[in-house]
Amino acid sequence: MTATLPTVLEEILGEIAATCGEASEVPDELLLALKFIFGPSAIQALDLVDRRSVTRVSSPSGRTIYQVLGSSGKVYVCFASCHYCSCPAFAFSVLRKSDSLLCKHLLATYLSLATGLCQDLSVSNEQLSGLLLAEEDQEQA
Repeated sequence: MTATLPTVLEEILGEIAATCGEASEVPDELLLALKFIFGPSAIQALDLVDRRSVTRVSSPSGRTIYQVLGSSGKVYVCFASCHYCSCPAFAFSVLRKSDSLLCKHLLATYLSLATGLCQDLSVSNEQLSGLLLAEEDQEQA
């Protein structure tokens, strides 16, 4: 039976979530699995998680986005539900060239949720719309 990447990723994230509930760090074998699958992006994503760079932004309507403060200081918007990030690396390496499976921001989002290290921010529906419109304006500039 062949496992697909989403299944493998879900299994690794599930194991990380289970072990992080019991201990404060991710076991070496899971770190190696992440590095094997995602290459250098795994280390960069773990660094973002360590720096608490991922914020879950939710509104009363039930909508949720994730903001990731990148290593450059720019904030990127990630949608975990559809595996999308607004960073240029995602557009180029993931969507255009298919060189990578995920960018470091999206992987950091998944890892921060699995480890419980995601910050939470509640905003109004209007504020969430404003965040998304501001992101759209930045992409068009």
